[in-house]
Amino acid sequence: MRWLAVVLLLVGCRGVDIGPHWHFERMLVQPRGDAYRATTVFPDGRVMQPPPSHTLAHNETLPPSMFATSSDSAGTDGAIPVPLTLELLQLGRRRYDIVCAPCHGLLGDAVTPIAFRMTLRRPRSLHEAEIRAFTPGRLYQVIRAGYGFMPSYASMLTPEESWAVVAYVRALQLSHHASLDSLPPHIRAEAARQLGTTRPAVRP
Repeated sequence: MRWLAVVLLLVGCRGVDIGPHWHFERMLVQPRGDAYRATTVFPDGRVMQPPPSHTLAHNETLPPSMFATSSDSAGTDGAIPVPLTLELLQLGRRRYDIVCAPCHGLLGDAVTPIAFRMTLRRPRSLHEAEIRAFTPGRLYQVIRAGYGFMPSYASMLTPEESWAVVAYVRALQLSHHASLDSLPPHIRAEAARQLGTTRPAVRP
């Protein structure tokens, strides 16, 4: 009798479906929404939905308070809310060269083989006036949340690394748009010599 009860239980699990697959395997072939497909379930017609605000991914932890930026207030005053050190810039350069340079270029000008192949929309140069006008907080949000066709890189860059990239991008922009008069005297004289100009050095 015991074996009969087991047989009846297994038959009951399969329900009315007598097809070649077991009941538990039907979960693999049930209708589902694939990424990038349309759907009538959500009002915007997209299967992929942004996560609710103020939530964390299952493998993400809250950052230390000095790196947190839960609102637009962090870095909006033109200052990066972490100590600016040579080590931070070196970290930012290493992570930028790996994560950002394939699309935005080592010089930030978006001249790369990958960028040329993005025919739908090219990555933007970091030296455009609009991008240079971004506050540090805005740049941080672009890295963490994405921008246009650019996805979020929060899974590849920690909050500390994200601020380091922001600092390095600022230095990269400054290196292309600084005026001679804004340089220290000894660097100004060397830059004038390299540029082949006879412009006299301005006294501080």
